[in-house]
Amino acid sequence: MIPLAQEGRPLDGLVVVDFSQFLSGPYCALKLADLGARVIKIERPGVGDLCRTLYLSDTDIGGANSLFHAINRNKESFTADLRDAGDRARLRRLLAQADVMIQNFRPGVIERQGFGPDAVRALNPTIVYGTISGYGEDGPWAGLPGQDLLAQARSGLLWLSGSRDDPPMPMGLAVADMLAGAALAQGVLAALVGRFRTGRGAHVQTSLLEAMIDFQFEVLTTYLNDGGRLPQRAATGGAHAYLGAPYGVYRTADGWLALAMTPSLERLADLLELPALKPYCDAPEKAMTERDAIRALIAGAMEGRTTQAWLDVLQPADIWCAEVLDWPGLMATEAFRRLDMLQPIAGPGVDLRTTRGPLRVNGQTLASPRAAPGLGADREAIIAEFGLDDAEGAASQAEIIARGAAR
Repeated sequence: MIPLAQEGRPLDGLVVVDFSQFLSGPYCALKLADLGARVIKIERPGVGDLCRTLYLSDTDIGGANSLFHAINRNKESFTADLRDAGDRARLRRLLAQADVMIQNFRPGVIERQGFGPDAVRALNPTIVYGTISGYGEDGPWAGLPGQDLLAQARSGLLWLSGSRDDPPMPMGLAVADMLAGAALAQGVLAALVGRFRTGRGAHVQTSLLEAMIDFQFEVLTTYLNDGGRLPQRAATGGAHAYLGAPYGVYRTADGWLALAMTPSLERLADLLELPALKPYCDAPEKAMTERDAIRALIAGAMEGRTTQAWLDVLQPADIWCAEVLDWPGLMATEAFRRLDMLQPIAGPGVDLRTTRGPLRVNGQTLASPRAAPGLGADREAIIAEFGLDDAEGAASQAEIIARGAAR
């Protein structure tokens, strides 16, 4: 597929000023950059986003932090010392000309620096101001570290993953950060649509905890309307705490197979040549109440053939199933190749491969080959372009309001 040119993307011409660091805020900014927005990343001189140097096992590739480049590709870097009056003035002039601001400091920190939502919207009433916190802006958890694993732990999610006797099991990636960033991107886009209609900006807020609670909306709805009955994880191979057998993952002779919904247990019993499953077929409620016994029978049968042999039997019969792949297995498939999900990114001292944005617009992908910027690499060019050292060069508030109304 042909990448969509940056200037032809839906957010072409919009300026995003991103004060955030680590993952959640930068992930939101990445989604906006992929859609064509110009993202200017605000970083501390000499230090930058702590993700630049944060030690993470296996992410240092050739001296480059691959995580930092993956999440900050296609952005610009502007260094600014928030304790310096000159830099604060430059940032105010930049924000007066921006469309979006993003920040993920702990509650109260950005306000003390003079860039809270009220202060910024006084400079620019049309700006969309996006905030990600750990647990909301007030309440007993507001001041606690908004870190991914801690948010997962407090959200209840750890009790849904794994099998019955497993300890609480977090997901193997920063799901709270990514979901909060995606939620903020959705909110920012909605607020931009609203601004185009009304000429007014908005303050869009979310938190890691809100994103994790929303992530669980399906199972929480069941819990809230079923007398507070907690879900019970399957004894082995559990995949969904509220779904009965055969739903789950099973070992085969040479790997693993995932089984989802089936037309009926009776049909599955015939295909597996498993007469011991027949007594459960006339009582559908047993799929949950006797889930572990049913799954044990299926597991015993599954181990007798290879994954592909089972796929050859089950898929033609419309049994919903799939081979369990690792990354090399996934990337070797024709289905993966057709999606064209990988892209190179390059910059000074950087030559990496990463994934592209997951959207296609008019059949074209949102690939962007530019790696994350060097610390402060774009500062002087941005100062000159936006007139940040010239108070007379900054747009007036009346001009800002008129610009927003015109959109």
